[in-house]
Amino acid sequence: MDASELMKRVRKIEIRTKGMSKHLFTGEYHSAFKGRGMSFSEVREYQFGDDVRNIDWNVTARYNEPYVKVFEEERELTVMLIVDVSKSAFFGTVRQFKNQVITEISAVLGFSASLNNDKVGLILFSDKIEKYIPPKKGRSHILRIIRELVNYEPTGEGTDLGQALKFFNNVQKKRSVTFILSDFMTDGYSDSLKIASRRHDMIGLHIYDPREVELPKNVGLILAQDAETGKTRWIDTGSKKEREQHRQYFYQNQNRFQDIFVKSGSDTLSIAIPEKEELEKNDQFYVKNLLQFFKKRHH
Repeated sequence: MDASELMKRVRKIEIRTKGMSKHLFTGEYHSAFKGRGMSFSEVREYQFGDDVRNIDWNVTARYNEPYVKVFEEERELTVMLIVDVSKSAFFGTVRQFKNQVITEISAVLGFSASLNNDKVGLILFSDKIEKYIPPKKGRSHILRIIRELVNYEPTGEGTDLGQALKFFNNVQKKRSVTFILSDFMTDGYSDSLKIASRRHDMIGLHIYDPREVELPKNVGLILAQDAETGKTRWIDTGSKKEREQHRQYFYQNQNRFQDIFVKSGSDTLSIAIPEKEELEKNDQFYVKNLLQFFKKRHH
């Protein structure tokens, strides 16, 4: 993609998603995540009723009077986006590929954070770490993140979320609100997620295409190829058994994803890309999902 075409696409995404961020998410986003961290503010003399665990023993020893540490809510958040750019994300049977939807949602989250004066960082992963952009503030930084999401050509074939989370645990020491955007067609990341969840607020955003749940009915034999392994197989769409197996596979995968996140104390949200007719009527379908999710966290 040449530079002018890239800028056009980035600008288009900015216009589409910035409006959504402004009108919908600043309030909801802020109340869903604010005050999760506490930072040290000052010390003052101990007063009756103060929590003894907050006594500052060094200052107390110096003045021979009990002093306590005072903490305040950290207003400024760090938001991390961990984005799956593996081959399976480049799948779509309606008008948008999964990776396009992931890019738009990332942009909405990025601008929401930016409007709240928060820092935003990015990790792109496949079966390896493809790119890391450390957290920073500002519009130009968000545009850089969108540019990477629009134009990045992954070199890895498969998906290894476990490795991405290990990398994240090493580089992100400060507490963050972290969104993992993926189709979660992967396993072997539960231990790394548990470690990450101890320090960070982790949220799994599961994006999927309608054909991953339901095969089209009676369109004969179709040749399906696994985007990551390259393996192909024929599927008989007229076979009830084949269609049922396909559906079961999707739900098993989704349940496993939800189970892993719940066990680590993290949140999940599944977002289905709607069928073509629905998508034409509402191409901002994910706004409703995100808004409900933020509201649920707030209450």
